[in-house]
Amino acid sequence: MNSIKAYKNELIVAVAFLLLLMAFFYKQGLVATQNVASSDASNSLNELKETIALKKVWANKQTTKKVDKLRSLVSPSSVKWKRTGKKLTASFSNLSPIELNRVVVKVMNLAVSIQKLDVIKSGTSYTMELKCKW
Repeated sequence: MNSIKAYKNELIVAVAFLLLLMAFFYKQGLVATQNVASSDASNSLNELKETIALKKVWANKQTTKKVDKLRSLVSPSSVKWKRTGKKLTASFSNLSPIELNRVVVKVMNLAVSIQKLDVIKSGTSYTMELKCKW
C-alpha cells in the first residue's frame, strides 16, 4: 500500500496523459469526419452548379438552330435527317475526310449530349451516324 502512495502523483499524471491522448484522437477523428463531409458537400454543390449551367445551355433556343446548321455542312444528297423535338438522328454518307472533320468538329462544339457517333470508312469515303439530344 505504501508503494501506491509513493507513486500516487505519477499515476495521476499517467491517467491524465492517457485521457489527453484519448481526447486528441477523438478530436482528430471528428476533424477528419468534418473534412470528408465538407468535401462531399463541395462536390455536390459543384455538380449542382454544373447541372444548372447545362440546363441553361440546353434550354437555349439557339442550340436547335445550330444543330440544324449541321445539315448544310455537306451536300443534301448525302444526309438523312430526322429531328423530333430535341432529339436528332442523322446519317451522313459518302463524306470526304475534310467534310467528316468539319461535321465532327461542329458536333463536338455543340452543347448536345451525344448518344451515338459511329464513323465507318469505306474506301476513300466515310459514313457517319449520329444520335444526340439536348
